[in-house]
Amino acid sequence: SAAYRSSQTARNLVVALLVTLAVVVVVILGVPRGEPAPRSDLDVAAIAEDASGDAGRELLVPEVPSTWIVNGASLENGTPAVWTVVLSPPESAYIRIAQAIDTDDTWAAQLLNGSAPTATLTIDGIRWDVYEPRDPAAAGNVSYALGTQAGADHILLYGTTSPDTTKTIAESL
Repeated sequence: SAAYRSSQTARNLVVALLVTLAVVVVVILGVPRGEPAPRSDLDVAAIAEDASGDAGRELLVPEVPSTWIVNGASLENGTPAVWTVVLSPPESAYIRIAQAIDTDDTWAAQLLNGSAPTATLTIDGIRWDVYEPRDPAAAGNVSYALGTQAGADHILLYGTTSPDTTKTIAESL
């Protein structure tokens, strides 16, 4: 134990700290950092065409502004089956376009954690229900939504985008 105590000097502590610092510098400088892989552009129209056979009907294809990013487009099988397109505008937000097959507005209320429409809005002659969940965190981080019945399907636009941005997407449909 005397040999152990004699090796615990301030000089050994400084040497150990310098060695540790050298290892950290080597790790920081030696680890290669590349650029993330470029995002592949999703062709929503082609994906919708492929999925329309499974859905048994034509699926919505939004006009996506060139500055926006398409994060996903898929047909989610379930009860009901839902065609979903997820978009990200330049600001840090998202909007999800959902076409629920053979369902009504009760599906939207369930998806939005029981939120009921707070108003109506007419866009290009189509009546949309406006949803503004009181607790966005409980509604899946949804702060604003528009929903309408289109034949047997229910269309819901929801996410964290502003009402004006959501209205712009509704106009494109």
